[in-house]
Amino acid sequence: MDYHFIRAQSGPMEIFESLVRSEFAPTTTYLNTASTGLMPARTVAAMRTAVEASAAGRPTDMFADVEAARASFARLTRVPGSRVAAGASVAVYTGLVAASLPEGAEVLTAEAEFSSTVTPFHIRGDLKVRTVPLERIADSVRPGTALVAVSAAQSADGRIADLPAIRAAAHEHGARTYIDASQAAGWLDFDAGAYDYVSTVAFKWLFCPRGVSFLVVPEDLGALTPVFAGWIAGEEPWDSCYGPVEELAHSARRFDESPALFSYAGARHSLALLEEIGLDAVRAHDLALADRFRTGLATLGHEPVPAPGSPIVSVPGLGHRQPELGSAGIEVSNRAGNLRAAFHLYNTTTDVDRLLDALSS
Repeated sequence: MDYHFIRAQSGPMEIFESLVRSEFAPTTTYLNTASTGLMPARTVAAMRTAVEASAAGRPTDMFADVEAARASFARLTRVPGSRVAAGASVAVYTGLVAASLPEGAEVLTAEAEFSSTVTPFHIRGDLKVRTVPLERIADSVRPGTALVAVSAAQSADGRIADLPAIRAAAHEHGARTYIDASQAAGWLDFDAGAYDYVSTVAFKWLFCPRGVSFLVVPEDLGALTPVFAGWIAGEEPWDSCYGPVEELAHSARRFDESPALFSYAGARHSLALLEEIGLDAVRAHDLALADRFRTGLATLGHEPVPAPGSPIVSVPGLGHRQPELGSAGIEVSNRAGNLRAAFHLYNTTTDVDRLLDALSS
């Protein structure tokens, strides 16, 4: 791949480029991070080592990998590790939050929100789920709203929620906030501690393996009941293997799912790389590439869905070209008829220009 990187504002260009070159070597023009991120070489190597050690009968301590990943994610999102639960699925954590609400509670969500963020609230059947356009979320919080559930960035088109306004409106009316950061953690300037609950998968912008997710809860654990608690949720897990867990973890670890250990063996290295590069550098790089693509689209007569400040660009009416682009080695998505391109740290200006050239033909 011909690497022409956008200069990051927070660090020397050569360090950024050197790290990315050493960790990523895509063989396609991969612009589909909003579906699945690419794993760095260090992550793949760590997983291979863990699998081979297990096959040879000398497994490593992969529970230590879970703790390292938890701590790294906590630093990236500016919260204490004691507020972070480790799991595998956003839907499971949405279900945990949904289970905590009293009968008849009102949940405010955005139109066309990602299914995992909202379905458990609908499944309960005894909650009042109210749906409004994303841009009206903050204005729609009212007395009696118990929870606002919304993605920080929309999966379909990259639009970013007005999180400060949502937080302020929720505080004014005594509502809790539940933010799905799956399309934001890894590039957005995001303080998870500012919200009641934050969930995210890690296989997108955090470029971890599938099977890794995190939940951030308040210091007081947010009145959540650990309805799926198993032995791993004990304060002393290895003393909690038989019979009911007598003492749940005093931290968010009481909400841990039994971890996909091989995935976490890799995840700790992906998150460490992101810390090494720095979110500011990643964000500057990603957004510059997205802006280059938007500028190029204008010259071709196409107008993307307005999503300023987002590395996800969705172009109405071009989704049908996804198979053709895929056959040409350009990986993008078709979402509701829109062509969705997502730009991340392993992408280059050459990638942007190749997609634009393909769309112009």
